Amino acid sequence: MCVCTFKRTDLLPNLLRDLESQFTGGLFTYEVVIGDNDRERSAENVTRACAATSTVRITYCNEPEQNIALMRNRTMQVANGGLLAFIDDDEVPTSRWLHQLFQTQGKYEAGPVLGPVLPRFVTTPREWVTRGKFFSRPRHQTGFPIQWPEARTGNVLLGNKVWRQLTPPFRPQFGSGGEDVDFFRRLSDLGCTFVWCDEAAVDEFVPAYRCTRQFLFRRALLRGSNFPKQPAGRARNAFKSVIAVPCYVVALPLLAIVGHHHFVRYLVKLLDHASRLLALVGVRLSTERQN
Repeated sequence: MCVCTFKRTDLLPNLLRDLESQFTGGLFTYEVVIGDNDRERSAENVTRACAATSTVRITYCNEPEQNIALMRNRTMQVANGGLLAFIDDDEVPTSRWLHQLFQTQGKYEAGPVLGPVLPRFVTTPREWVTRGKFFSRPRHQTGFPIQWPEARTGNVLLGNKVWRQLTPPFRPQFGSGGEDVDFFRRLSDLGCTFVWCDEAAVDEFVPAYRCTRQFLFRRALLRGSNFPKQPAGRARNAFKSVIAVPCYVVALPLLAIVGHHHFVRYLVKLLDHASRLLALVGVRLSTERQN
C-alpha cells in the first residue's frame, strides 16, 4: 500500500521503522515498496537489512535510468493492493498517517487524498527563509477539494482504478521534475476529484543546502525550463510570463528595501517566468533536478 521514492539511504531506516508501526485499526493491511533510482543500487542493502526483521513486507525495486518518472512507474508496477500511497524517504509520517488517509478516502469517496508536508529544518535557517515561507505549502480543512496545480506526490493516497487510467502514469519526458504536476493534471482531465486530509501530515527534513538563495533560484529555473512540456494552457501561461517579467523587474528594487524575504520571493518568481519564456524558444537554463 505504500511506495517510498528513494533519495537518501541514511534516512531510509528511520522511515521504514515509522512505516512498520502504522496504525491500521484493523481496516486494512499494507506493504512497503522501495523505489531506488540509483544504478549503483545504493538503497538495496539498507532495504534488505530492514526487511529481514520487519513485521511488514518490504520489497525493493531498482530503476537504473536516472529518471524519477520511470522510477515511480516501476514502483507502481511492483506494488500490490487496491490503494497506493506515496511518501519520500526524507519525510517522517505520524503513526496514524495511513489510517487518516484511508478514512478520508472512504468518507469522501475521493480519488487522490492529499495531506500536508511540513518542513523540519535540519539546522536553524536564516530569518529570511522562515519569513519568506519558501518551504511551506497551503493547508486546508479535511474534505476540502484540491485543484490539480496544488497536488504533489510527497504525501498522497490513490486507488489503482485512478492511476491505471493513465498510460503511462508518469510520463518519462518529465524525468527532471514536474512529473507529479503532469500526473495530477491528467487525472483532473479525466474527472478525478482530489480531497485534502489535514490530519495526515508528514514532516520533511530540509537540509541546510536547501535554505540558500542558490538552491531556490536553481529550483525556479528548472521549474521554468520544464514549462513547455505541459501542453495545457501553454499560450495563456506564456502570456502571463510576458506580463510578469517586466513587472517583477520594476518591483525588485523596492522589494529589496521592504525586506530581503520579499526580494528573494519575487526574484524566484522572476526567474521562473523568465526561464519559461526562454524554454519556449529552446533555451533551457536548468536540466538537472537537485534533491
